[in-house]
Amino acid sequence: MLRIHQVFFINVLLLFAIALLGASFISYFSLKSMIIEESKEQLIQDINLIKPQVQIASDLDTLSVYIAKNTHLRITIIDENGVVKAESDADKSTMENHLGRSEIMGAMSEPYGIRIRYSTTVKSDFIYVAHQFTIDGKPHFIRLAMNLKKVMDNFYALWLKLLLAFILLISIALIIAYNLSKKARYDIKQITHFLDEVSTKNYYASLKPQHFSEFLQISLLLKNLVKKLHHREKQKRKYTAKLKLINKQQNDILSAISHEFKNPIAAIVGYTETLEEDPNLNLAIREKFLGKVHSNALKISHMLDRLALSVKLENNDLSIKPADFDLDVLCRDVTSTLQGKYPHRIISYEGSSQEVYADKTMIDLVITNLIDNAIKYSENEVTLRLTEHTVEVIDKGIGIAPKDLELITSKFYRVQKNSWDNSMGLGLAIVSYILKLHDSHLTIDSTLGVGSTFSFSIDSFRKTSSIQHLA
Repeated sequence: MLRIHQVFFINVLLLFAIALLGASFISYFSLKSMIIEESKEQLIQDINLIKPQVQIASDLDTLSVYIAKNTHLRITIIDENGVVKAESDADKSTMENHLGRSEIMGAMSEPYGIRIRYSTTVKSDFIYVAHQFTIDGKPHFIRLAMNLKKVMDNFYALWLKLLLAFILLISIALIIAYNLSKKARYDIKQITHFLDEVSTKNYYASLKPQHFSEFLQISLLLKNLVKKLHHREKQKRKYTAKLKLINKQQNDILSAISHEFKNPIAAIVGYTETLEEDPNLNLAIREKFLGKVHSNALKISHMLDRLALSVKLENNDLSIKPADFDLDVLCRDVTSTLQGKYPHRIISYEGSSQEVYADKTMIDLVITNLIDNAIKYSENEVTLRLTEHTVEVIDKGIGIAPKDLELITSKFYRVQKNSWDNSMGLGLAIVSYILKLHDSHLTIDSTLGVGSTFSFSIDSFRKTSSIQHLA
């Protein structure tokens, strides 16, 4: 298959060849016709110049020879009966009667009789022009003839010069076409090289066509297309990375759920198998085991509730129902409830009355989760403090490493990954979601080995318009 520059050059070559051939034919016939017509006109003019001399000449033979010598024309004088009276190029005595010659017959009805024919006398093609006039009151005919071979020799010489001029022009045009083809080949090579680079995902390859604006326009379109491809490639990589992350998170979720459910389920299975295998088990031990089964079942139910709540909050499927209430009263209730749940731990409260507008149930869950989290990761006293602007939960536990601070509010993330509790790593994630719904956020200040302070602002709780009512 031919390349574009080859097609271009071949087409230009064919175009000029056809143009040359057509121009040659046209010029050949046009010039030939023009030269013959000019020769006829010249003969008519010569007849008009010679005629007065013939009318007064005493020796027509001498005059005809003289005229032929000076004009290079054949001259014949014919009387009204067709007898040749004088002839410049042949012996008149041997010439037949000319009255039936077509040019003589034409001169009888027209001012000039004109014919082109072969002369048997001189053995050559001639242009004949005859004209009727009078000598001493008697009709005569003067006939001039021009050898067509000489006319055509002149024509061929002129046509050859024109042909050479055509060939020269076509040669110049072909050189120009070749240079254009060379330039087009260069620009096309630039574009194909660019496309090869792009095919290997080299989106920063250069493209600089230099000769044709069309190729420059194509290069700009290609560059824009490559930019879009590069952008889509980046998006594709991000999407692929996101899918990998989602898959990893799903695997982590399954792993976390499997791990967290394993212990309570194992305990339930162990206690129930013991109860089934020993029907005569001591009543006190039986009741203790049943209590353990019930306790672990509640843990599983609690974890499922937390998981469901977390999913709803993350998917914005949960609506909040704000109302006016005293946050101080809520904090005292939460402290009292958790103190009863953890009788061997000290949970203190510091605060005064603060009227707020929020979802009381969810804020209860936030404070409960924060205190519950502090109790699990510390051995000393846990303090709940309510100020004018914040709620703070302070512990003196293990603290949080800087590398864990950014991840601690993520779902299923726990600082001590080998420990087990019924939170499944969802507590702080739920807290963050609920605070987000209330236009607040969780702040964590922690020192490793010293303790942590978890706090959130309550300023937005006093602004009804800032609460996000979700459908």
